[in-house]
Formats: sequence, C-alpha cells, structure tokens
Amino acid sequence: MDILVCVKRVPMVGGKVVITADGQEVETRMSGFAVSPHEECAVEEAVQITERQGGTVTVLTLGPPEAADQLRDMLALGAHRGVLLESDGREWGPVATAAAIAGAVGELGPATFPLILVGNEAADTGGYQVGIRIAHALGRPCVTGIKRLEVDSDVLRAGREYRGAQELFEVALPAVVSVKEGINLPRYPSLPGRLRAKRAEITVLRPEWQPDGLRKTGLRAPESSARRARVLGHGADAVPALVDVLGDLGLLPSAARSSNGAPA
Repeated sequence: MDILVCVKRVPMVGGKVVITADGQEVETRMSGFAVSPHEECAVEEAVQITERQGGTVTVLTLGPPEAADQLRDMLALGAHRGVLLESDGREWGPVATAAAIAGAVGELGPATFPLILVGNEAADTGGYQVGIRIAHALGRPCVTGIKRLEVDSDVLRAGREYRGAQELFEVALPAVVSVKEGINLPRYPSLPGRLRAKRAEITVLRPEWQPDGLRKTGLRAPESSARRARVLGHGADAVPALVDVLGDLGLLPSAARSSNGAPA
C-alpha cells in the first residue's frame, strides 16, 4: 500500500512565547522548527503499516524551502519519498492548504494513495480542518481523532475514544484519517536512516497562493503566572511550616495538625 502523510513545519517553543513587534508572528529565531507531534505519529503509523504489508510512505508538507529539513527528518524515520509544496513564506489558511494538497494528490496520481494520513491538529494553530477539507475535496470518507488503526485489503478500521466510550469505524478505501498523538511511539532515526534522508531527492511543487477569506488581526501571548520558591526553614524548624503546606494542599488529614499548626 502506498500511503501519503501530510505534515506541518511548526516552531519548537519550549519556553516563553514571544510575539514579533508587529504582533503578527511568533518569534522563532531562537526556537528552531519540528514536525507537529500528531503528524510524527502519523508518519510512524504509516511506516509500520508498510513494514507489515509492503508499499511506500510519501511525506508531504507545504512551506518555505527550509521545510525540506522536516521532510528529511521524516525520511530518516522510514518514509520513502518527500514532497515539498514550496511557498514564498506567506501564511496559508486551512482552506488554501487543503486545496493545495488535494491538487498535489491529483498531480502525483490520486490512485497511488488509497490512504492519506494527517495529524489531528497542528501544534501551532490547532485548526482541526485540513484533513476534513482534503477528504471533501477528493470525495473520500474521513475519520478523525483516531488512536487505533487497522488496514485489511481495501477496508480500514479506525478506533477512537469519545466521552469515555470506544468508537470503531469501518470505511472503504480510499480514505483520509487524522490520528492523535499516542497512537504509537515514534522511533528514533537510525544512522543509516539519517544518511539516506540526507541524500534523498525532494520533489518540489509550487502551488499558487490563495487567500482564505480570513484576516489575522494579531497575536497575543498568554499571560504567565510567575512563581517563586519559598524557604520554609532549616532542619527540624521547618517541619511545622511543611505540615501547614501539605495540609493546605489537602494531602494531610485535619487530625494530623494540632491547633498551633504543629504535628499532632
């Protein structure tokens, strides 16, 4: 089976989120970039399916020329081919992104990919839209939020959790599936995988940018609550204060403290 996995280049923001001076972008000069975690799991799932059943995994992303680095990261995990929908750096909305991917599928050969995997949502925008819009554009069934996946001939079985219940979907291929982080544990890239990815040729397509009809007015960083450490005391003198803190957190029964706050 030949599987297409759509991934997104997102900034790695492990600390404080900083907005650019114009309020339009997240400052990424010191953060670097990676693939969304949901989509990394989608790549791993596709690789596992082809390891069991044969076939190929093609990873596709829409982004600037630098996004080829993220495609090579996925090739190092076991994908076989990378496709870059090269953009000029402008932001693409979900409608335009899905249209560009659906158009690329038509160029690459729609019959080549009976299964298209996407991440349930991107790590930066969390829009949840692109996979559904791709399926609609291609006229395919779509199941979302998937944590279990089985492919048997021309039938796909996908499971997810919803409000404490287990839901199981059975759809005919071709189909589009969005998977969630936790469906598997992505492997670490091997040295041969890294070397192969470094030498791999990336297919480049250049879709035409289309406005989405939505206009971003600005970004606002979430307020951070600063917390400082407080020294309760030293040695045995700190015990009463420690007991008070544990009691305030509900970790001690009330009988564990005496009227003056010391241990009973």
